[in-house]
Parts: sequence; C-alpha cells; structure tokens
Amino acid sequence: MAAATRKAEVYDESSISVLEGLEAVKKRPSMYIGTTGPRGLHHLVYEVVDNSIDECLAGYCRNIWITLHEDNSVTVVDDGRGIPVGIMKKQKKSAAEVVLTTLHAGGKFGSKVYKVSGGLHGVGVSVVNALSGWLILEVGRDGKVYQQRYEKGAPVTKLEVVGETDRTGTIISFSPDPEIFESTEFDFDVIAQRMREMAFLNRGLRIEIKDERRDPPEEVAFRYDGGIIDFISHINATKDPLHGKTIFMSAEQEKAQVEISMQYNKGYVESIYTFANNINTHEGGTHLAGFKAALTRVINDYARKKGFLKEKEDNLIGEDVREGLAAIINVKLKEPQFEGQTKTKLGNTEIRGFVETTVNAKLSEWLEENPGEAKTIMNKVIGASKARMAARNARELTRRKGLLESTSLPGKLADCTMRDPSMCEIYLVEGDSAGGSAKQARDRRFQAILPLKGKILNVEKARLHKILTNTEIQAIISASGTGIGEEFDIAKARYHKAIIMTDADVDGAHIRTLILTFFFRYMREMIEAGYVYIAQPPLYRITCEKKEYYAYNDTEMEELTNRFDGKKYDIQRYKGLGEMNAEQLWDTTMNPEQRILMQVNLEDAIVADEIFNTLMGDDVEARRRFIQKHAKNVRFLDI
Repeated sequence: MAAATRKAEVYDESSISVLEGLEAVKKRPSMYIGTTGPRGLHHLVYEVVDNSIDECLAGYCRNIWITLHEDNSVTVVDDGRGIPVGIMKKQKKSAAEVVLTTLHAGGKFGSKVYKVSGGLHGVGVSVVNALSGWLILEVGRDGKVYQQRYEKGAPVTKLEVVGETDRTGTIISFSPDPEIFESTEFDFDVIAQRMREMAFLNRGLRIEIKDERRDPPEEVAFRYDGGIIDFISHINATKDPLHGKTIFMSAEQEKAQVEISMQYNKGYVESIYTFANNINTHEGGTHLAGFKAALTRVINDYARKKGFLKEKEDNLIGEDVREGLAAIINVKLKEPQFEGQTKTKLGNTEIRGFVETTVNAKLSEWLEENPGEAKTIMNKVIGASKARMAARNARELTRRKGLLESTSLPGKLADCTMRDPSMCEIYLVEGDSAGGSAKQARDRRFQAILPLKGKILNVEKARLHKILTNTEIQAIISASGTGIGEEFDIAKARYHKAIIMTDADVDGAHIRTLILTFFFRYMREMIEAGYVYIAQPPLYRITCEKKEYYAYNDTEMEELTNRFDGKKYDIQRYKGLGEMNAEQLWDTTMNPEQRILMQVNLEDAIVADEIFNTLMGDDVEARRRFIQKHAKNVRFLDI
C-alpha cells in the first residue's frame, strides 16, 4: 500500500449510499454473478478488483496485488484511499461493514466521489462476501490498520484497530463457498488475461498476480504506460502491421472521455474492441456506431480529395475500410446505460455524437500529417473494395447454382426429419468413412450428418471471394441455413447444435481448428448463441470377459483397469472414428443420454482472436513459441 497524495472530494462514511439488502444473493447467486460455474467463480475476483480500479479512475490507486493461495483463497491489495471506516448514523454500523453486507452500497452511487466507475452489475464486494465461506477485510486509513472478519456474509468480529501504518489502501482476502460453487479452483491464466486487459485500459496502473499453488510460485505483472496504444501492439503482435505509427485519438468533455487507438495490418479480418468504464462491451453500442460512421466518412473524403477514388467510382463501404483494422475504443462516462441481453451494449445516445466528432477531426488531421501511411491505408481499403466486389460476384454465382441456399441442401448431407431447429443437430464429420458410420448410427429424427472431405480452407489467410468457392465451406453454409457475412441471420439456423466430430489425432485436431476458425471469423454468432459443440469420442476401448468398456481419458482408463485387477483384458487406443462401427459410435459419441459434448464458448474475444491468429496466421515464430509454451499440456501426439 502507498500513501494517498491527491486532494479531492471528501471520501468518508457520508459518501456511502445504501439502496437495498443482500439476502437474495445466497438464494439466487446466478442472478448476480451469471453462473456458479468457473465464470461466476472468477467474477468474484473481478468484483473486488473493480473497487480498486475505481480508485485508479479517481486518481489514487496505482498498484494492485492479487495472490492465489494454496487453499484457493484469494487476496486483493490496493494502494487507494481505503474503504471508509466511520460509523454511518442511520445504519449505526461502520461504512466498511455496510459496504460488505448491503447490496448496492458504496461510494460510486454518489455523484461526487467517483467521476466514473466500473463494475458491470454494480453489485460489488457485498456479493463476494455473501458467496464466500469467509472474508477478511483490512483497511489502512488515517494512520491506523482496521480489520474485520466475515463468515458466509455475516460479520463475526467487530471492525477493530489492529495496528498503525503510514500507508492507505484496502486488503480483501476471501475463500469462495464450496457449497455454492461447482468448483473453487481458480484459473491463473484466466485471471491474468483479464488483468492484462485492465492494465491496458488504465495507463500506468500496475497489476501483479502471484500463484502460490505452483512450485515455484508463478508471478506476472502488467503495466502499460502507453495504455491502449500498447493494447494495439499486443493485438497486432502476431500479425503484419501495414504502417508503423499507431493512430491515437482522445477527447474529453464534462461527462465523458474517449480514447481510440487503431492500426491496420495486412490481414483480412477486423478486430475492433470497445470498452465503457473498463467493461468489455462486446455487443458494441453507441460508441462503436459513432466510430464506424466517422471512419467510413473520413476515409471516403480523404480518398476522394487525394484522387484515390475516381469521380465515377462508388464510395467505399464500412466493410472495406475496416478490413485488417485493429482498433480499441475506450470511453469513460459518468452514468453509463447498458442494454442488450448480457448488459454489455452501451446505450448512451450522446456518446455516438461525441465519438463521431472526435474521429472526424482527429483522424482527418492524422491522415493529412502522415501522407505516406495514409497512402498505404488507401491502397489497402481500395483493394478490399475490389475483393468485396469479387466476393459479391462469387456469391451471386454460387447462389445461381443454389450452393448457398438452405432450400438447396448439399447432396452429401443426410438431413433429419424434424424441422424444429431447437430440437435438431448436425454433425460435421471428418471423412467419408466416418461419415458413413455416423449416418448408420444416427437417430434420423433429429440428427443430420455432413461428411467433410479433407481439410477445409484456412479462412485466416483468405478473402471472402476465395472462401465462397471452397466446396466444403459451401456445404457448411448451405446446411446451416444462416447465410454468411452481412447476410448472416442467426434466426435462420436450421440446427441449434453444430457438432464437430473429428479423429483424436493431429490431423483431426487441425481439421477441428480449421472449422472453428471459420465459425469464429464468419459465423461468430453461432458460437455466441451456444450452438457450436465438439464431440468427445472415447480414447480407449477395454474388453474384459467378452464385455466392452469405454474410457474418455487416462483417469477413466486407469479406474477401469484397476477394477479388472487379476482378470485378463485388452486395451485398444482409438486413433480415428473409422475404427468404431455404427453401434459403437452411437453408444459412445452420438447417444444424447451417454455422449459427452464440449460446448464452445466465447469467453474472451480478444484472447480467441489472438489464439486463432497465432495458430492459423502467417507468423511462424509466434506459432513456434505457442507450441513450446503449451507442449507440456499435450497428452496424445500421433506421428
């Protein structure tokens, strides 16, 4: 903790407002943290850190330390002002206790203490307290150290002075309640990814994470003095930047601030990420709409003015000017309004105009001041326009052939008889042989089979017009019924389960990654809707006394063989789906009552973008480093 040095509005017990009680949290935890699975578990850490980030936004906290202990408890330390400890007259409790035991109680609900604040749901540390077996609060403030312990959300000690200090800040240690969460084991990498993002968005803030569960303990620290300029460098690290200078724009008004950084690369995919008060608004919103409108207008105006676009040529459209663009839009505003199903879409109407005005002025100025880089960008976006026209022609050609229409399904598709998409599923199967077995094994009422021959095109390295001429991709598009690109419509999906089923070898893993790359780049809504799955065929078949048993991992195999101790048994390691007959395939991989499916979730689009680009892009060195880092986690490698 470090001494606070900045003077501002008084932050004490009078700053704390109370909106409602806390009891409902324990009864319905998912309403407050989304889920009691891994995502909700990690959300506890984020809620505690959000309080420290708010102190950073207010101009105080510069350091945050996070420690994962051996017992899976967590400690979060900051060097902010410390939670107020004075007695609140109405509640007759310390402000710290009110903050920890009352939902929607805190300084961010007043209008003076925090100019802006994060925290997506505004539920704060009180929810963490309610969902923890125990929580210990320690506050450094006014030269003293205060401490209080809670169990299952209730105080078991008074807030007492336990020492003296010349520093300020808050320390919160907590242990998630195992009776509430499916697992209480935190993932170091998941937390590290989130904290790196927070460090990018808050220039100069240092966040250190330590994992004491590892031997030796693993430590990582993030601090980016370049802020979102460094964020762009990170996003484009495995790509080939088109121009050396990262474009940076910023502006501030009474109730809002905006920062935008952007840089084009030689790829074909746009990577635009938006944030509001440190919240990843992955559904976009008014800030994104303002950025897109201004970007298209400014690029067109410059292209016309400098003669890159001739008088009779059509204007560039948004799709053209965003090809290969990496951009971060970071807004901070006093009263954010979130909408959308997941509450991650910004709805403040005034922000659109603010962002649009900023980009109009600042980007125009940058292009004029950097003519060399501007020319490179113009050549890129005009090339994208020509490719779009070629893609349109390819789309029209394939449409005339009926290859992209759901009314004209691919000939090799064995469709199901039911027509309710929510009841239907399609297996994307590697190879004709396995496809044949799957067709025999399936329940034709609700299971469709689409065999895929060989490896589909790597869409990471191709533009849309080339993608649309690939036979296997055409089959996936037409079978799905959703269309692709700007024509994509999730409501037209013919199946609410698209199950990728490949061999458990290197080629199978490559094919699975190629298909996932296609979904991520061109049908991302399918993943976001939870429609994409990966089949989990067994790795072993154990035969003992004329009976067959299946194991899906080493642990299951060892448990089975231990049961057969003293008996004669045979073990077969499956390398391909083709080694199973139709009955075995149904029993192990396709029967809804027995199979294991892995749902593909988009936890973090930025991380997913980075991984797909590393695995499927042109940077061989980045791919080599990735393989070296994760080689120890590989359990099976068939040469």
